[in-house]
This record gives sequence, structure tokens and C-alpha cells, in this order.
Amino acid sequence: MATELTEPRQRAGETEKMTVNVGVVDLGHVDLLVQEGFYSNRSDLIRTALRNQLALHADTLKQTLARRTLMVGLQHYSRADLERTVTAGERLQVQVVGLARIADDVTPELASAAIESVTVLGAFQASPAVRRALSGRIH
Repeated sequence: MATELTEPRQRAGETEKMTVNVGVVDLGHVDLLVQEGFYSNRSDLIRTALRNQLALHADTLKQTLARRTLMVGLQHYSRADLERTVTAGERLQVQVVGLARIADDVTPELASAAIESVTVLGAFQASPAVRRALSGRIH
């Protein structure tokens, strides 16, 4: 019932910050590789390493996504989407790997009536009022 589903590739402005704690020796090795020109900066090395690990486990990820019926990429729910869901007497189980976004004009009451549960592996964007209304349903 969502209006948008995009490819999982990130675009500028659609990233989330992640903190990684590493030992000082590993950090020194990272800095040395950056200094030697293998990577433009620490973040470049970390993103590359992360993508390599995800590629290594690509088959497992595909099987898990299919088994758990998770949507991958950007899943945007507009006010009209949620109104149609309520009118149809249905409730959504939002299950996303990537970014789930609820439009700013969605009221907490509409979100509560339309959304049964929210499971997001990645980022969930909604107004503070909608987040509060769904707080017991977010896993």
C-alpha cells in the first residue's frame, strides 16, 4: 500500500551515522591506509569494509529477506496510503530493511488506526507525535 519503493542504494542525504569503536592499533592501521592513499578518509575505508562484508553474506541476506517478507529500500507511507488502509478495514505491518518514512501530515490517530506494527532494520522517520502513538508497536 506504500507509494514508493526504491532500490536499496543510498543517495546523498539518506544516510545514518553509525559509531564504531576500534582499538588504537586498528585505528592506526586505518590511518596508515588513508595516509598511503588507499582510502580518502576513515569513513571511506569503513564503508568499503562494510559493503565487502554485506557482499560476502549476500545469499544469506536474500534468503532472510524472502523468509521474513521484509521490504528493502525506502518505504514511504503517505496520509492517503494510511487513509485507504483504514477505509479498507486493514492494518499494516511495516517491515523494512532500509528507511521507513511516514509523511509529516499523518496524525497520530491515523497512524494508530492504520499501523499494527513497525519493524525497521535501518531508520524510521516519523513525527514525534506519530512515534509516541506507535511507541508500543515499534520493534
